[in-house]
Amino acid sequence: MKKLSFYFLFILILSSCNTIKHVPENELLLTKNTITIDNVQQNDEKLNELLLQRRNVRVLGALPLSLYFYNLGNPKGSQDVEEWKVNHPKWYNLFKDIFSEKQSIAVANTFIGLNQWYLNNGQAPVIINDKKTNKTVQNLENYFLTEGYFRAKVWSKKDSVAYKKGTVSYFVEKNKPSFLDSISVNIRSKVLDSIYATQKDKSFLKVGDQYKNQSFVNEANRLVKLFRNKGVFHFNENYIEFVNDTLQNYQKTKVELGILDRLVEQDGDYVSKPFKIQKIKNINIYTDYTYAQRNEPYLDSISYNGINFYAHKKIKYNPKYLSQSIFIQPNQVYTDSLRTLTQTHLRGLRNFKSTSIRYNPYGNEEESLEANIFLTPREKYTIGVETELSRSNIRNFDISAKFSVTNRNTFKGAEIFKLSFSGGYFNSRNGPGWEIGTNATLEVPRFMVPFGLHKLVPKSMQPRTTFSSGLNIQKNIALDKQNISVGIDYRWNFNERKSIQLELLNAQYVRNLNVDNYFTIYSSEYAKLVEIDNANPNFTLPENTPSENQNIVRFMENILTDSSFLASNPEEYRDNLNILNRYSIITSDFLIPEIAYAFTYNNQVNIKDNDFSYFRLRIANSGNVMGLLSNQTNQNDQKTVFKIPIAQYFKTDIEYKKFWDLGQNNVIAHRTLLGAIITYDNSAIPFSRSYFAGGSNDIRAWRTYDLGPGRRQPGLEYNIGSLKFLTSFEYRFDIAGNLKSAIFMDAGNIWDITNSSLVDGESRFSGLKSLTDMAVGTGFGIRYDFKFLVARLDLGFKLREPYLADKRWFQNFGFSSAVYNIGINYPF
Repeated sequence: MKKLSFYFLFILILSSCNTIKHVPENELLLTKNTITIDNVQQNDEKLNELLLQRRNVRVLGALPLSLYFYNLGNPKGSQDVEEWKVNHPKWYNLFKDIFSEKQSIAVANTFIGLNQWYLNNGQAPVIINDKKTNKTVQNLENYFLTEGYFRAKVWSKKDSVAYKKGTVSYFVEKNKPSFLDSISVNIRSKVLDSIYATQKDKSFLKVGDQYKNQSFVNEANRLVKLFRNKGVFHFNENYIEFVNDTLQNYQKTKVELGILDRLVEQDGDYVSKPFKIQKIKNINIYTDYTYAQRNEPYLDSISYNGINFYAHKKIKYNPKYLSQSIFIQPNQVYTDSLRTLTQTHLRGLRNFKSTSIRYNPYGNEEESLEANIFLTPREKYTIGVETELSRSNIRNFDISAKFSVTNRNTFKGAEIFKLSFSGGYFNSRNGPGWEIGTNATLEVPRFMVPFGLHKLVPKSMQPRTTFSSGLNIQKNIALDKQNISVGIDYRWNFNERKSIQLELLNAQYVRNLNVDNYFTIYSSEYAKLVEIDNANPNFTLPENTPSENQNIVRFMENILTDSSFLASNPEEYRDNLNILNRYSIITSDFLIPEIAYAFTYNNQVNIKDNDFSYFRLRIANSGNVMGLLSNQTNQNDQKTVFKIPIAQYFKTDIEYKKFWDLGQNNVIAHRTLLGAIITYDNSAIPFSRSYFAGGSNDIRAWRTYDLGPGRRQPGLEYNIGSLKFLTSFEYRFDIAGNLKSAIFMDAGNIWDITNSSLVDGESRFSGLKSLTDMAVGTGFGIRYDFKFLVARLDLGFKLREPYLADKRWFQNFGFSSAVYNIGINYPF
């Protein structure tokens, strides 16, 4: 039966791979377009976009997967049950006789729906259409006209290259281009003429430049922006005209720039009047505007700094704080830029469903405007519920839920307060466990700092302050941690691409309640100790029970003092060293008072932009100030507060991403991450601040915490380090409809750079030679785009395993050793 199913699936896939399966007779499937310009073949995406017909989307330039998917269906298939009954009488009657006619109808609808799904989500074969070819020729002719090639010639040629397959070739002879020979300016308004004169050197039109339509478009946009930002509210591109003269010599273009006067309706006729600079005389803000209540009276009003605030019932926003997002001021010359900045800030408050700024003439003064700002508030209280079901190499079954309440405009200053409660239940190899937590955040849309320091960052940079606190309690999860956190966070946008974050306080107190259960939880480490015990007759390993935990630790400490054991069993001695080091890190309580600075650069235009760069640098310090204030130490000579060790370290993370858009939803994505953490004053690194490798957003051929550090053999539940390098490349492409896929390669590892005596040599980073410890994985993934999120399944294969003694490449490369990763959204 399995063989029959395999052969059926194989035949089904093979039949879909016939690209001409649904190509009609005497028609040709378009397999290739070529554009040849002056005898040189081009592959310019800008020119390719002018082609009305492009071959079916291909993966890696070879496989038309969307067409294969479409071919699984039949465009001439049945459209309803009656038609399916006629086309498949045997199948219909078979189900009717065995079951019932109702079941036959259900089967028919299933096949009809499945067939339609294939057709809707796949891509139909692109058939060469002569009309579209001719239209493409016109597009190319028009394009080269806009580039100044007024004598360009374009023609096409269709060729049959195989049965039902063809190509289309486009040929272009550009001939000589035209250049701007002279530029004259005729501006009727003296006001506009004087403004133009101040920045005429910034014109996109230069004598001697090649004629290009885009230069004229850029110049028109520049003039509109210039005049409107200088107070000419009524100016737009309709008042600009370019007269180009090429009658005497097509290679020389004479340009005349004309700017007309304003047209104003007067007594039923349009008359022209010179443009004037206009000022804002009055500003009105309607804080609870809705279209349904637009004609109802506003019963409450306040005037603050010359700005009028209105509400139908009661003004719920403090004018002092709301006015900080208003960059339009009374008696100010109108500018487009301040209007845009105001709208951006009001939207950034996340308190309003919609914001609208409208200008009207103020009284009978032609040079005065009234600004009306209409704000439609969001609901003051909103409730959110989130649930998650997951599985990992640590938790066999994990279900969690989160309930949150959001309060907007908490203190009448557009603040956002959010209180959330979370809980989870899971089951693992160590039995069931649970965790609960609560978190509170208050986001203030301004800087809350003393001594007037908020003036250092202008409000145009959208400064905001976030206060946060949280409590999390775990039971039967690792060592039953309690985690208390508080934070003060400042963020602002330096410009559209650069943002800065200052974490003035990011403090955590981590307390382990069940240290004696360490070896019960991390059973693989006790198994390693059993191997060490078998090799060492001088000491006896206690049983693995919580009551014997301290005696197990003494066993490890005694091993470290046994020089003869080091000489006779160096590998076991090293394993003991590793386990004691990890025990010390994971079981320690820590106070982590961190201060951090982060700089982010992102030139992505919008969420649909697939061609951009991203860079982030974060520098953090923990325990510097508190360590100077404290004069207490513990037995390990570590600074303490109330006998709690202070985590003291410097940490730096650098991340770079680059995305290349190859067209037709084909994208190459790259990420590189470098992170390091260095301790001082004998401090250890908290487990929560350490680096790990592996997982759905990391090196996907290894599970989370499975890899490293360095060349250390895997097998323990958790592996951590103080230095990390990761680099990934991913090729993303569409299969059919919302179904997408990717091919990826990840490389990297973690190392130890603490120089601790408890760390073995294989885990240490020893200069450039340690880069040979890099692990390499590859694989492919299936993703489904739900629009609001992307569900992801990645399958990772081990290419290079640095911990293998001899051959490191392709030793466990296969499905039996593959790692399945389930994730939400893209890995980076």
